[in-house]
Amino acid sequence: MGRRGKNKGRPVSGWLVLDKPWDLGSTEAVSKIKWLFKADKAGHAGTLDPLASGMLPIALGDATKTVPYVMDGRKVYEFTVAWGQERNTDDLEGTVTRASDTRPDRAAIEAILPSYTGVIEQVPPAFSAVKIAGERAYDMARDGEVVEIPPREVTIHRITLLGCPDADHAVFEVECGKGTYVRALARDFGRELGCFGHVSGLRRTMVAPFSEDAMVPLADLIALEQIEDEAERLAALDAFLVPAGEALGMLPRIDVSEDQAHRIRMGNPIILRGRDAPVATDDACAFVRGALLAIGEVAEGEFRPRRVFKA
Repeated sequence: MGRRGKNKGRPVSGWLVLDKPWDLGSTEAVSKIKWLFKADKAGHAGTLDPLASGMLPIALGDATKTVPYVMDGRKVYEFTVAWGQERNTDDLEGTVTRASDTRPDRAAIEAILPSYTGVIEQVPPAFSAVKIAGERAYDMARDGEVVEIPPREVTIHRITLLGCPDADHAVFEVECGKGTYVRALARDFGRELGCFGHVSGLRRTMVAPFSEDAMVPLADLIALEQIEDEAERLAALDAFLVPAGEALGMLPRIDVSEDQAHRIRMGNPIILRGRDAPVATDDACAFVRGALLAIGEVAEGEFRPRRVFKA
């Protein structure tokens, strides 16, 4: 008897800007969305810790080809630092490693923030996905190994102290670039202020180019499971998707004709004409009838496709 082929799901494409609930891992969230949408492929742009909530952009189908561009986008977090304890995970999950009765006042906190703005060097937390000699740092840390991660450059565009609800806590908003660890900021703030600290609350409100008002609560999607007709249910879910092309607003855009689109679909370059044609660039995107068709490079007066979409 022949083996039955695995159901690969439907070729739905687009971005779902999920408002990830607290206490749900990013991988679990992606699996849930892939199952709800019956999608053939899914991926996300930037992991959120299980104890963090907020924006987790999830790409479905062909949109997964645009994940690297969203990964590079700016991110905004609102986070609370609890003073008085440093923990081995730099958040509520970990065990206390150092403690202090000292508490900083608002002026002391604001005084250190300029030194954390711009391009800075940051040591990622021991419990992080950073690889050391091929192993994840968190796996080594869980095994009791001493984890030494070299500092790396990250970009902090701005940090704002939003408030101090009590002597033990301070609330911040940070806009940062790829690779920044908010938990490391809390750890370093606490060390510099001489009081120690860890993240006790974390919410991501933006992953460029997606804004906070685009977020969809998981509960709203799960509620649609009550629709018995599958076609109707999937159509209701698909209404929440953002077209893949909206993830590429940072790239030069080329609008092409149907004839040009046919050549691109075959993997062939097209000649660019007109003074509005982009100059040489490693990354540009082509659209046909308003839909994303391809990502490629512009060189020697041609658009040369690298990744083609089902436009």
